[in-house]
Amino acid sequence: MKPALQLKLSQHLALTPQLQQSIKLLQLSTIEMQQEIERYLLENPMLERDDEPAESYAAAQQFDSPASAETREAEPAEREPREERDSEVPSSPADVDDDRWTSDAGTYSGAGRDDDDDSDAHDIHAATTSLRDHLGWQLGMTQLTERDRSLVRFLIEALDDDGYLSTPLAELWETLPPEYEIELEELEIALRHIQNFDPTGIGARNLQECLALQLKALPDGPERRLATSIVDKHLELLAARDFTKIRRLTGCDDEELKAAQALITSLNPRPGAGYAQVEARYITPDVIVKKLKGKWTAYINPDAYPRLRINRLYAEILSRQRRGNGNLSGQLQEARWLIKNVQQRFDTIHRVTQAIVDRQRQFFEHGEVAMRPLVLREIADILGLHESTVSRVTSQKYMATPRGIFELKYFFGSHVSTDTGGACSATAIRALIKQLVAAEDGKKPLSDSQLSEILGQQGIVVARRTVAKYRESLNIPPVNLRKTL
Repeated sequence: MKPALQLKLSQHLALTPQLQQSIKLLQLSTIEMQQEIERYLLENPMLERDDEPAESYAAAQQFDSPASAETREAEPAEREPREERDSEVPSSPADVDDDRWTSDAGTYSGAGRDDDDDSDAHDIHAATTSLRDHLGWQLGMTQLTERDRSLVRFLIEALDDDGYLSTPLAELWETLPPEYEIELEELEIALRHIQNFDPTGIGARNLQECLALQLKALPDGPERRLATSIVDKHLELLAARDFTKIRRLTGCDDEELKAAQALITSLNPRPGAGYAQVEARYITPDVIVKKLKGKWTAYINPDAYPRLRINRLYAEILSRQRRGNGNLSGQLQEARWLIKNVQQRFDTIHRVTQAIVDRQRQFFEHGEVAMRPLVLREIADILGLHESTVSRVTSQKYMATPRGIFELKYFFGSHVSTDTGGACSATAIRALIKQLVAAEDGKKPLSDSQLSEILGQQGIVVARRTVAKYRESLNIPPVNLRKTL
């Protein structure tokens, strides 16, 4: 054996920095991409946003003659390379029909939000007044001694966001310094003061006490007395919808029990929740889907598309240097890569979204019940992309439609075979189950077996266990908890 030289030819795939950046941008959400672009804008002087005013050419005149400066001002577009021009958004609704382009392309906070949703009022109230501030204000209006006020403040700080005192009084009492010589009875008196504050039910130690406090504040009557008896003694039976046993134990009839149940369900089980700090989660859809000229078409949301361009001042300074600045040259190349990769990212998102819309056009016409089975492989084959690329595109990307805002992955799902040899989407089956439960008789709700039989009569063969799984995913309670009087 002796050392020797050997030549060997081989091929291997190498990810260039440009390709790595392209893959990274593709898998980021809109918010993450905006943060990444902000980082590039801070680090790279050759890059700037198109919505910012271009730097004045007057600053460049100190590097060149007035004549050449006039030439640059007169013909900036001809001197600017194609890669350095303003990045263009793929076709938008305004390009097709200006009259149909509305302002709903902006930032949305959720999908399917009802007009009568009062969460905005709660959010505004929570932003201005916290639960502890509200209780502290009421405490300031009382005539308690300073010692009692201190104990009430101590218990107010121990309340959770729902307004419950989840920690036992005995444990709280043990945390107090012995030198204060505070008795447990004093804490109990302080808690009763809190329980007289607004909102009613605050300071309760469990759900039963919370409901009892709210019932106690209502005017006396037969409904309130029966509701109080049920809350005190038979709350678990009410939760289990065991109305027969409740009637036997209380001696009431159906109408009386129905009135008492309605009164109990009207109470607030989380009295402090209205003062909790609500964190709004906003979604900026990447794509907007509209029906134009009888066809469902996808467009890139202009509000989600970052408009970038090369900084002209720095680019011209670099072009006038005989010996190019290595650092600026590299930053110029990186800026061009970023502009190109951002454009490519949205082009890919647009292509994938349009392919999804074409496959699921019945969903946009008729809703979830018309959803078709779809897998990533189908879209990848149609567009000539790799399945992993489609997976990156559909992750954390959102589509604004007349039916709400959906993640692109929402339109993909497994399928169930039908009697006719076709296939039905799992999303469509869940929608059918939701419709059947909504139309059922409350006195005789449909069991999972009955739901399975009804779907079978429609040609959709689904096992009872599958129906139970879909029902649970829809947060629909089991049959015994859906029974009404």
